[in-house]
Amino acid sequence: MGAPPQLTPEERALALAKAKQSRQQRAAVKARVKSGELSISDVISMSESDEALAKMRVLELVESVNGVGKVRAKTILERLNISLTRRLQGLGRHQLESLEKEFVPRTAMAPGKLVVLSGPGGVGKSTVAKELKKGSPFFVSISATTRAPRFNEVDGVDYHFYSNEEFDSAIARNEFLEWAEFAGNRYGTPRKAVEDSLRSGKSVLLEIEISGAKQVKAKVPESILVFLEPPTWEELVSRLEGRGTDSAERRAARLALAQEEMAAASFFDKVLINDRVEAVVSALIEFASA
Repeated sequence: MGAPPQLTPEERALALAKAKQSRQQRAAVKARVKSGELSISDVISMSESDEALAKMRVLELVESVNGVGKVRAKTILERLNISLTRRLQGLGRHQLESLEKEFVPRTAMAPGKLVVLSGPGGVGKSTVAKELKKGSPFFVSISATTRAPRFNEVDGVDYHFYSNEEFDSAIARNEFLEWAEFAGNRYGTPRKAVEDSLRSGKSVLLEIEISGAKQVKAKVPESILVFLEPPTWEELVSRLEGRGTDSAERRAARLALAQEEMAAASFFDKVLINDRVEAVVSALIEFASA
């Protein structure tokens, strides 16, 4: 191991000033946590882009929570399998989730409901999901996909567009609540945004394919699966054939698949007919608030 770098007096003064500023910044944040102005989740989010907070010891942060103290802080970290010397930047995903969950405010502990909307392609799921975003109590999850964006789609708004390599990495890191392959592309539901919303008491809508809906039901039995049906088979055919983004072969494949998907309705908890978008949205809100 080599000798430490030799600093000039100016460099040493700058380093000491930076260290002092970081200590003051961490102390100010801990004071805001103690007063209740900031939560543990707030500080974790801030540390993602703030080097000084990223280097804060987790033990110091937990001790700063009003009513915790040094003894209880150590007990909590030991129970969560977090080293007493660990810094925020050194926490793994599961440790971060456990820490945030430990300090969710009691008023927000009642979880929201997970509503899964599925149905055959072309039935209008995306239209319903977009309408639900307008002033409803739902968080509408944005799916990730390996499909190339269409001309009018925006990354992070319509989908999170991943390369195949990025999707593989996300699977390996267990970042999806569910994922499935559909029509030659893969689609997945990012787990963290869904779980954070549910823990905060907000209901969540997943607009996903049928195989993904079945995965969610297996992992979250209390989720509400809603199957969206067209008013008539003829109208579904008309919608699929009217899509300008699909080739003739693609439309034929979608029609064949839609016939298979219609048979899956019996697996779902609720069935809604999409004859009027506003009525479907009202029903989904009612399911979540029941």
